[in-house]
Amino acid sequence: MDETTQRVALDDSTARAAAEDVAAALAAQLQRGGEAMDADLYDAWFAADILWGSPYGATVTGYKTLNAIHHRLMNQSTPPTPPPAPASRFEVVSVLAPAPGVVVTHIRRQALAVDGFSEMALYVLIERDGRWWLAAAQNTPIGPATSALPPHPAA
Repeated sequence: MDETTQRVALDDSTARAAAEDVAAALAAQLQRGGEAMDADLYDAWFAADILWGSPYGATVTGYKTLNAIHHRLMNQSTPPTPPPAPASRFEVVSVLAPAPGVVVTHIRRQALAVDGFSEMALYVLIERDGRWWLAAAQNTPIGPATSALPPHPAA
């Protein structure tokens, strides 16, 4: 192995499978909350002291503040301000289990409308007393490919 890098993923197939299950369960929870336009359901895994990075560079600390934002985004009143969150599909892209009780995952939120706003999120989940909590997230808009980096194989 190259001395300048270090692998951080657990070399345990059971831990990897468990991490994949956690990531899939989070994606499913986000999907249910998004489809129902229910901010409380969407945010059900969010820790009280969550750190959140928006796709436009804003940072939010704490469940109460973030949940209030999600309530505004999912508001279905007429006319909604801002517009409600777009219908989307949540897909797990990658998963890493760096330590027991820690999962790091990329989950793509792909808008169902061709011209809809989509984003990739990096989530950090922590297990406490048998329950998984979203401790941190960073969202990045998905736009036309302008990067010199190759696309993800699953894309």
